[in-house]
Amino acid sequence: MLRTRVITALLLLAVLLPILYFNYFPAFAVVSGLFFAAAIWESARIFGGSAKVALGWGLAALVLFATVMYFDGGPNIRLLFTLCVAIWCFRFVPSLALGLPSLPSLGNRLIAATYAIAIFGCFLAIVVLFHYSPLYLLSVLVIVWAADIGAYFSGKAFGRHKLAPSISPGKSWEGAIGGWILVLLMTAGFSLTPALANTFPMRLLATWGWAGLLAVMTVIVAASVAGDLFESMLKRRAGIKDSSNLLPGHGGVLDRVDALIPVLPLAALLSFWF
Repeated sequence: MLRTRVITALLLLAVLLPILYFNYFPAFAVVSGLFFAAAIWESARIFGGSAKVALGWGLAALVLFATVMYFDGGPNIRLLFTLCVAIWCFRFVPSLALGLPSLPSLGNRLIAATYAIAIFGCFLAIVVLFHYSPLYLLSVLVIVWAADIGAYFSGKAFGRHKLAPSISPGKSWEGAIGGWILVLLMTAGFSLTPALANTFPMRLLATWGWAGLLAVMTVIVAASVAGDLFESMLKRRAGIKDSSNLLPGHGGVLDRVDALIPVLPLAALLSFWF
């Protein structure tokens, strides 16, 4: 399993790193579109759609993403990101405590639709952040990755109090706090590196100071945990371990981006203010 996981990661890096390094947007848009379509396909399956229905939604998502790439979002894209943030605040986060409706219900279809909007907002935010610069996009992604890595090792070492035992028994409050601390240490390190002055954390620091940086990093870490837990709850309800087997050793696309879905629209929305 570990060997398969490493091989898949290396293949993904072999595709993505040259695109980021050479800042080649057409290739980046193609890869983003394919990943978005795969995420929508997985989401449709998790919400109870048949194989045929899920494939149809995946193809429709690919067409939608390709079409949107030809148009300037302008103010409308800010409204989309605001909607995504509101969806998480007022619908998905409360669901972690209240639970989800049954699969064959109108409520399930409504959540499926809003989750698709959230995924769409996430991938459009990826494009917006890439337009700032590939380094700017990476600086947002690395915050979520650091939170996840810190949570994993802190949870292994110190985890005693379960964060959401009915949803994800392996997660602990100690792990979440450890991920938050690692993110704060990492962003403090950014401030000591002049070459990182145009990254997301440093633009945030320049605009809102250390208090603003601390507050936003705390919200982003909490949002990443919520995104992870929400997808875990969806999979638990569907009775599956992974969203798909598209990425051998890693599961599916949603398994890789679940923590990013609530974070990236928020980061893009904040970036407009910078």
